[in-house]
This record gives sequence, C-alpha cells and structure tokens, in this order.
Amino acid sequence: MANMADPVRDLIEPTVSAMGFDLVRVAYTGDVETILQIMAESPDGTMSIDDCSKVSRAISAILDVEDPIAGQYSLEVSSPGIDRPLVRETDFEKFAGFEAKVVLHASIAGQRKFRGRIIGFADSHIVLQSDRGEHRLPYTDVVSAKLVLTDELIAAHQAAEAANNDQLQKD
Repeated sequence: MANMADPVRDLIEPTVSAMGFDLVRVAYTGDVETILQIMAESPDGTMSIDDCSKVSRAISAILDVEDPIAGQYSLEVSSPGIDRPLVRETDFEKFAGFEAKVVLHASIAGQRKFRGRIIGFADSHIVLQSDRGEHRLPYTDVVSAKLVLTDELIAAHQAAEAANNDQLQKD
C-alpha cells in the first residue's frame, strides 16, 4: 500500500501548493480500516483547523474525480504537529539543533535505530550527534524519522507561534 502514496502525492501536490501550503507527507496507515493521511503546513509552519478543512475539501474533490485508490479509505488531513515526522531533506536542515529519532532499513555497525541532535543534511546523509558520537545516516535508507518532544522543541514552537500571532495582529 505504501507505493500508492507517490501517485497520490503527485496528483494532489499542485493543488495543495496553489493553496499556499507545503505538502509534508502522504501515507497509508491502518490494518482494519485504510486511512489516507495527508500532512500539510503553511510556509511559516502553521496549519489551523480551517486550513485542514480547506485542504481536505480540495483534495477530496480531486480524489473523487481521479479515483486513484481502489476500495474504501478514510481521508485524514492534519498538521505535522510539534513532534513531526521528518520526511523531506529540507526538514533535516530546518530542524537542525533539535533531537530526532531515525530508523533505518539496514543497520550501520549493528544499529538501525538512532536518537540524537540533528546536525544537518549533507551529501544525501542525515547527520546526527548522539552520546556515541556523530552518525551519517543515508537518507535513502530511512524507514522513519521524527522530532523528539523536548522542552527545547516546545519552547521553540511557542516562540514561533507567538511571533506568528504578533505578525497577524500587525497585518
């Protein structure tokens, strides 16, 4: 089912972009009930409930017409959240300095799961600093990656929200 995400992404991304949002992730989940999960955000990292509703309506219309998915599924549109998945190369640059968990398909020196501070992204590798040293993890081998919810991440998120609210009040 995971291979269905790419055609759906290709189908909906132009519309999501035209609406002013970045498409973060398209995924299929669920064993009993299939869920098409869409994560999006505005360039400043925000995504309100109204924004989710607008994106959901636009995506639903496209999916109804194009019908790229066989069978029944539920559509779920959401923001990536604070402890967001890291799926794009740019995510590892944007969130450098924060702690992340990364799981790989194949092990490196007997290890598939890594946790550490993101240093950045270089030469198609995620660079993490853990208590065991620096790790260069091949981006193409990532099964999953996400930010770890820490006090530092919460504080940065709250500061960004406050700055965004200040800007909205000025506009």
